[in-house]
Amino acid sequence: MRGLLLAAVLLVLAGGAVWAASPPGERRPAKADRGERSRSKPNARPPRQAPKPRRVAASRCPAELQGCRSVRGRIVYVERVDPDGDGDLHVVVTGGGITLAGVTAIDVEKYLRPRRDPRIGDEASAAGQVFRGSYGQRQIQAVEFHVRRR
Repeated sequence: MRGLLLAAVLLVLAGGAVWAASPPGERRPAKADRGERSRSKPNARPPRQAPKPRRVAASRCPAELQGCRSVRGRIVYVERVDPDGDGDLHVVVTGGGITLAGVTAIDVEKYLRPRRDPRIGDEASAAGQVFRGSYGQRQIQAVEFHVRRR
């Protein structure tokens, strides 16, 4: 029994000698020591929390506009250059179900077009009347359009 106790004491002393002989950069204090040090810092900042996700502003239909619909969702397609050359922007978003189940095409006139074109994955909202597009699809002709970059 005494031999086992003596062996344990020698093992602890040998471990301490190895730790003391290691270079300072490789030494790590015990967990209890690290916790006390971080709490004793006078100007310690609290851990940074992730910002809350914001949503794009909801577009609203004007009261006098008949047949107006609004939609908000993630952009899955962007047509920056319009084939007919009138300078408008075409965007397809998830949600609304106006064009197909779960998706809505939006035609954004040149005067409503944002300074920087939206990208796939950005969030957008639009409000406007529903018209037929050049391919026969139902789409929103936006009178209000908002984008939030991701």
